[in-house]
This record gives sequence, C-alpha cells and structure tokens, in this order.
Amino acid sequence: MIKLVAIDIDGTLLNDEHEITEGVKKAILALREKQVKVVLCTGRPLSGIEKSLKELDLFHSGDVAITMNGAVTLATETREVIVETTLEKADLQRIFDFCAPFQAHVTYFDTTNMYVPHEEISILTCQDSLLLNTALYYQPVEKAANDIQIPKIMLLDEPEKIVEVMQNLPAELKNDYYIVRSVPYNLEFLHKNVSKGEALKTLSAKLGIDAREVLCLGDAENDITMMEFAGTAVAMGNATQHVKQLATFVTKSNNEDGVRHALEKFI
Repeated sequence: MIKLVAIDIDGTLLNDEHEITEGVKKAILALREKQVKVVLCTGRPLSGIEKSLKELDLFHSGDVAITMNGAVTLATETREVIVETTLEKADLQRIFDFCAPFQAHVTYFDTTNMYVPHEEISILTCQDSLLLNTALYYQPVEKAANDIQIPKIMLLDEPEKIVEVMQNLPAELKNDYYIVRSVPYNLEFLHKNVSKGEALKTLSAKLGIDAREVLCLGDAENDITMMEFAGTAVAMGNATQHVKQLATFVTKSNNEDGVRHALEKFI
C-alpha cells in the first residue's frame, strides 16, 4: 500500500508551459482523501514552488516539501526547517575558482536569495530567477558573509559550456560534493551527503513509512537517488533513458498527464 508520493516538479508535475493540468491536479488532490501523503521534491527553493503548493492544497499542518535537491526539507505551513545540510563560504570559493577558467556563470543561494559573483549576469540566470520567483543579487564571493549557509551552488550556462566543465571535473571535487545536472543548461554542486533520495529516506523514517510504501515520480538525473530509494519508481515518458531504465514503470509524458496516469494505476 502506497502511503507517500514524492513528485519532482520540472518535467514531471509541470508541463512544458510550467503549469499543472487540471487532470494532474485532481489526481493529486484526491490522494488526501485516501490518507496518502504528497511531498514535492525539487531542486527549486521554497519560493519557486509556492504556487504549486497552493494549487495542490499542500499548506496544511504536517505538509512537507523537499527543496534544493534535498539540501532543505521544511514544513510548508510554518516554513520551519526540518533538515538542512548546506555548504560554506570556503566551498563557494573553491568551486568559483575551479569554474573561473571556463568562464562559466556561477550562481549560489542562501535561505532566501540567489546571487551571482560575476559583474556580468547571463540571461539564463535572469530567466531562472524569474522562474524560481527568487530575488537575484550581485555579490562577489569575498562579500558573502563568513557564516553564510549555502544550500547549493549552480552553474547556469549554455549546454556546451556545462559539458566542458563536466568533462574537466577533478576527482577531488567529485568526491567532495554531490554534483548533478537536472537540465542541459545547469550543473549543481551540493554537500556530498545531500540528494533527493537521502532527504526522502530521512523523511520517510521520521514518518514511520517504509521504502516499499513510497512511490516517486521523476524525469531527470537529480531524481535517480529518489527512484533508487522508493519501492515504486515511476519515470515520465519524457525522462532520460537512464532514468527510464531504473524505473518500475514508465508513464506518459509531462504534457500527457503522466502523473495522473501513474497515480490512477498504482493508487
């Protein structure tokens, strides 16, 4: 019996117009009547999912969201942080120094804002700020507070640039951070103990829910750890081939009410 449904947002919950269709909305709202917990699991900050949380009526006591690819798990009603695993200023400096020779555009987050350490701000960064509904500021690395808590550091650049950076990642960075790509134009650096899967595992344990009672839905590389944990792993029809190979079931695409189709099948 499924007791918890974990749903990725971009490419999964949302269609290509960044909307939740009526069919998907009704299917998710119906889960509350069945006493099934719904948890949105995303690389976005809370500000970037508030619209979706409101549409899905997920601001009740006990409702939880996993944000920043697992770095921050919080109660949606009170915004109280349940689990938080962040990077420090030294990590920001290290990753910035590595990316500088490639002229890759770096962004980083604190608990509320998004920052760029470059005087030049790329159009991709501005677009992402709007998509995430998160304030964007210019702040050089040296101006960041010494005690800053950074959920994630992210490159936002042309896919070719992202590939170049990935091909040159040294072993020590791969060992020291969780590095993941969710869309062609980004690359994210997080604490090595952070992932959607780890956050979902911790949350499930707190709720007394076994992995076999968890269903997750996703489409991209940052969903893999979540899918490896869940007893029922659903890949979207638009998912990467790697994600589909790991799935229990491949549903329809995000433009074809894939989430609704999967929920009707398993619940």
